[in-house]
Amino acid sequence: MAEAHGTLNPGFYLRSRPRGFVVHLLASGENLRAVRELTGRALAEAGVDSATAESAQLVVSELVGNSVRACGPSVPLVVEVSVRRGAVVLGVHDPDPVGVPRRRGVAMDDAEAESGRGLALVELLTSGWRVVRSPVGKQVRCRLEAVTC
Repeated sequence: MAEAHGTLNPGFYLRSRPRGFVVHLLASGENLRAVRELTGRALAEAGVDSATAESAQLVVSELVGNSVRACGPSVPLVVEVSVRRGAVVLGVHDPDPVGVPRRRGVAMDDAEAESGRGLALVELLTSGWRVVRSPVGKQVRCRLEAVTC
């Protein structure tokens, strides 16, 4: 995995870590696609099975989407992905210290609903999520139990 990606795509600054990465980015469709791709690649390199990697990509997308809905387009975010002790650990940090994601009362099988399933999906795919406040905002963290190849 490339050490720094910021020179290729302004607003996207990647740092590789053993068995993962951290990226500082400005939210955009292009940067979200890059984060999804990096997540899949980093987890494959760490030996995580493809089903878990795909779930992690979906969860990262949901968490980034929640931050964009809460803070607005082009919000600065920090996304962390790592493999630790048999689990994929994900974190998305945004600058809003007050807004906490809340699950809506939308059923997963509601064909009429256009949104509102994101946190239910995160809960389904992970072993749980939590919010950690920081001096510059908050981070939503979660874990997916991983099967390593």
